[in-house]
Amino acid sequence: MKVLKFGGSSVNNAENIQKVITILENEKEPLAVVVSAFGKVTDLLLETSLLAASKDIQYKEILKTIEDRHILAIKELILINDQSAILSQVKRMLNHLETLLDGCFLLGEVSNRSSDAILSFGELLSSYIISEAVKQKNKNAMFKDSRELIITNKHFGKATVDFSLTNALIADFFKETKSEIVILPGFIATSNDGHVTTLGRGGSDYTAAIIAGAIDASILEIWTDVNGMFTANPHIVSQAQSIEKISYQEAMELSHFGAKVLYPPTIQPVLNKNIPIRIKNTFEPVLDGTYISSEANASNGNPIKGISNIDNISLLTVEGSGIIGVAGYSKRLFEVLSKENISVIFITQASSEHSICFGIQDADAENAKIAIDTAFEFEISQKKIDPCLVENNLSIIAVVGENMKNHQGLSGKMFSTLGKNNVNIRAIAQGASERNISAVIAQKDVKKALNSLHEKFFEDDIKQLNLFVMGVGNVGEKFIDQIHQQQKYLKENLQLNPRVIALSNSRKMYFDEEGIALKDWKTILDSGETADKDNFIARVKVLNLRNSVFVDVTANEVISQTYDQYLRQNISVVTCNKIACSSAFENYKNLKKLSRKFNAPFLFETNVGAGLPIIDTLKNLVASGDKVNKIQAVLSGSLNFIFNNFSEENSFYDVVKQAQAEGYTEPDPKIDLSGVDVMRKILILIRESNYEMEIDAIENKSFLPKECLETASVDDFFESLKTYSSHFEDILQEAKVKDCRLKYVAEFENGKANVSLQFIPKDHPFYNLEGKDNIVLFYTDRYVDQPLLIKGAGAGAAVTASGIFADVIRIGNN
Repeated sequence: MKVLKFGGSSVNNAENIQKVITILENEKEPLAVVVSAFGKVTDLLLETSLLAASKDIQYKEILKTIEDRHILAIKELILINDQSAILSQVKRMLNHLETLLDGCFLLGEVSNRSSDAILSFGELLSSYIISEAVKQKNKNAMFKDSRELIITNKHFGKATVDFSLTNALIADFFKETKSEIVILPGFIATSNDGHVTTLGRGGSDYTAAIIAGAIDASILEIWTDVNGMFTANPHIVSQAQSIEKISYQEAMELSHFGAKVLYPPTIQPVLNKNIPIRIKNTFEPVLDGTYISSEANASNGNPIKGISNIDNISLLTVEGSGIIGVAGYSKRLFEVLSKENISVIFITQASSEHSICFGIQDADAENAKIAIDTAFEFEISQKKIDPCLVENNLSIIAVVGENMKNHQGLSGKMFSTLGKNNVNIRAIAQGASERNISAVIAQKDVKKALNSLHEKFFEDDIKQLNLFVMGVGNVGEKFIDQIHQQQKYLKENLQLNPRVIALSNSRKMYFDEEGIALKDWKTILDSGETADKDNFIARVKVLNLRNSVFVDVTANEVISQTYDQYLRQNISVVTCNKIACSSAFENYKNLKKLSRKFNAPFLFETNVGAGLPIIDTLKNLVASGDKVNKIQAVLSGSLNFIFNNFSEENSFYDVVKQAQAEGYTEPDPKIDLSGVDVMRKILILIRESNYEMEIDAIENKSFLPKECLETASVDDFFESLKTYSSHFEDILQEAKVKDCRLKYVAEFENGKANVSLQFIPKDHPFYNLEGKDNIVLFYTDRYVDQPLLIKGAGAGAAVTASGIFADVIRIGNN
């Protein structure tokens, strides 16, 4: 005989109940079918009782809602000629329920015994209606009241089953019955003195398991709205996978830690009889679901079966020198909690015996602290121990697997993964069986922790990068296009899965936690909300996603001043914005410090040389012990483009206009032509070479007339270039006379730096630098006579975007 249990979602309405009936029709052997109340009806019944007890007349409105749902189900499930008798019976049951609620209203209270009686009506109503619907298809079906079979003590709310009496009653009933299908209400039972009791949260599962154990069922099937047990909560971890096979012990561990498809006590009655459990989906019955038995099964060699969590946890700590070496403290402590009926979920104690730390439900924390401080009042007054310390808003996460004990390094993987994502661990527990490694963390970090661990243990090491992109101009657009184009390649070859979670320009911003569809990103961004820097930062923090990267593709000083807020939240920063790294030296050093402290990479390769590996090469030189003594460089691709194209045929004004149009200059070209941009770049190289310098220490030998430098707008600046065209033509003529080319050069040597327009002779390495190329010469202790030379395209949207992309990949490979 098989035992099938259908949960509230499976019997939520007539349509779903018809699916249940179809499943029953396809079964070939006798069935015991345990059903829950219609979805959410138990919650509604609890609400009505509390409202009635508080003398709130609204309980009658909720009662009417409950009545309407059941009447509607009868009218949709039962043939019209058969409805009258069934409606009459349901009405009688509802009248009884109303009488109980009216009593609570008159008394102004609801006792535990009354509460159990009220809550029982959910299952009584659903099982009766479903049994009548099944009888229409199978005349050999019947209804049996579980209260006649399951006997408990008088612990109302979560009664303890008297198995010797219960097993005998169930075995006798099923031995005598001739019915092919027996429909029974879950969750409810009868006390040994004849009152209605309930079996606690998940009690319908428990009812089914009790019956399965008593009749030695061939299998217990639990039908719900998901495809079995999952490697993590699919509502939190979208990549969670259904578990094919799992052991009883693993299932109990996962159930204890929040896997809601199975109530932990369910397993015990069938475990003792070695009866397998299968968890199936009512809405996809052809799928196999999860098979639970005594055999552990390592899927694809993975010793981890699942990752789960319990929220709303408080961590209580009792500590003091008076505990050390003194027997009986633990006994006293847990006796106090037992007397207060407080369940301890998590325990850990340091080997020094200086403290005992344990986790309980948040709702019990205040009561527990009062009870503990009262029990240890004398020791606290003598300073032998401290008052009980309570930390709230925590969660327990657990990594579960039967074969974990046979695999080294799992704890290390777990804790290093959490550490890399800045998830602080408050306490750790691991039993000698090594079936479960538990850690207490802040509740706000649960989503990040579960996704990070699931990615590590179940997703073939494919690392998801969550990108928050500020700035979608020329460079930003190219960057997004490159991400879109390379997503498949990155996933298949580098095990990286970059997703753009947010986009922002100066007008609009748009967030999508599941990732923005990059194919239509422009349209999506246009439909977004009004851009707001502070709101953008706040949203990124609230999402608290693993492997988060803020990508700044602006030249905005205000945005550059927000980097510290991201780094402090373990959010990496990738930027082509040079302002932060060329700001006050103290700010530059602080950003580096925050990056190290919070394990959040701060990368800015594109600050110098666009996509050229200049900063990365310099970092490797310094890290390997080399010392930079001198730097000579052409660091402005835009200025190199301008002076390479400036001729008698092309005026200086025209060439600068062209450079701006093609995206080689900053939005304000004066930043490039004034030398400020080059000053920032050489300053960054100087600082990355381990020298301390401020930007005002760099000598700027400007080639622009004073009037050009003092213009107030971009339009005024361009007009000034026309006005002083003869000045630029004179410079060009002087270069021709000297048989030189014009290059804007940055230099550093002996602690001094300058930027200037120089006349470069034919024998100089800079002479043949074409187009928008950059070139850098590093003279170091190792590169003395022949410098280390880096040369290539140093401007342009595509190459700058590729440099940003490369920094993002570096973070992914970190």
